[in-house]
Amino acid sequence: MRAALSILAVVSLFSTQAVQSAAPADTSQVREDQWHLTFLKVNEAHKVSRGAGVLVAVPDTGVDPHPDLSRNLLEGKNILTGTGDGLRDANSHGTAMAGLIAAHGANGEIGALGIAPEAKILPIISSTSDNYGEADKLAEAIDYAVTQHAGVISISSAGVTSEKLTRSVKNALAADIVVVAGVGNLPEAATIGYPAAEEGVIAVSGIDQAGNHAPISVTGPKIEIAAPAVDIYSTSYGGKYSKGTGTSSATAIVAGAAALIRSKYPNLPAQEVAHRLTATAVDKGPPGRDDQYGYGVIDLVAALTADVPPLGFESSVVTPPASTAAGPGKGDDDSGTVRGLATLGVLVAAGGGYLFWRRRRRADDPPPRVSR
Repeated sequence: MRAALSILAVVSLFSTQAVQSAAPADTSQVREDQWHLTFLKVNEAHKVSRGAGVLVAVPDTGVDPHPDLSRNLLEGKNILTGTGDGLRDANSHGTAMAGLIAAHGANGEIGALGIAPEAKILPIISSTSDNYGEADKLAEAIDYAVTQHAGVISISSAGVTSEKLTRSVKNALAADIVVVAGVGNLPEAATIGYPAAEEGVIAVSGIDQAGNHAPISVTGPKIEIAAPAVDIYSTSYGGKYSKGTGTSSATAIVAGAAALIRSKYPNLPAQEVAHRLTATAVDKGPPGRDDQYGYGVIDLVAALTADVPPLGFESSVVTPPASTAAGPGKGDDDSGTVRGLATLGVLVAAGGGYLFWRRRRRADDPPPRVSR
């Protein structure tokens, strides 16, 4: 068994996965062990979108061509050496992240399954086999992803930035790419690391199997959304499987969700993709945004199907489609599920402008419950 441990240096990035271990392969068992699939109603989400047509860049330790993932792997690049295609991983971390995003499994119901099993993965080696990564190397990886027209960049690392990295992240955002990053893990990090701290990046924190804040996850005012992060099973090198705990996994899951949305709504700008994720999130903790959950816990089905007006027309409530059971219990609000940012109930043209009807959460409304 090998373990990839988080590493932090003065000018480095560190993996946002506490432990990523390569366990013996058990193709028939791993799907059952992927508790986050049931928690997030992935099968229901896949009836709407499976991520087809979306390229997700994964700057990490590389991606091994696992049988459950190989159909979705493209040739990428080794930033560390300037040669190679990124299709190797001596660590397991990058392969695990790619599997959470886009693993297609084997023979239908067995093997690892990703959130967006028809998305393509662009593997980029930007960290060494011990998970050490320099900020400028990550910057080069992001620049490469931009040149390859990635729709989503999933960054499961956090740390100190550099002028070059800050510029690269801003360039990716300006290129209409959804950039998703983990906020970091305790005790290695005390505050939200970069790139999650950058405005416009979807900063992801972690929850456990009960839907509560994972103690390992860093907290802070930049957090946008929370996703499963504890005992998360995925692919590993050599055809094996892995189990990890940390905001790395949560990041990859949210990146997969972004791929589902970009596939379902191909003309939706990156900012609106992020808005759709946060607007439909299941509110946890204090009402509205908070430093543990951001705007709430990700809800895949609602993010794909709810009526979410564009940015600039938000209110305190999103009404999910009546035909689905996405999200928490229906008793939270008599007109629909209470959500994080979310949205406008009615738009009516009036006197050359707009009349906005917004339904606020009542003070005596019970707190929303996370779906399982």
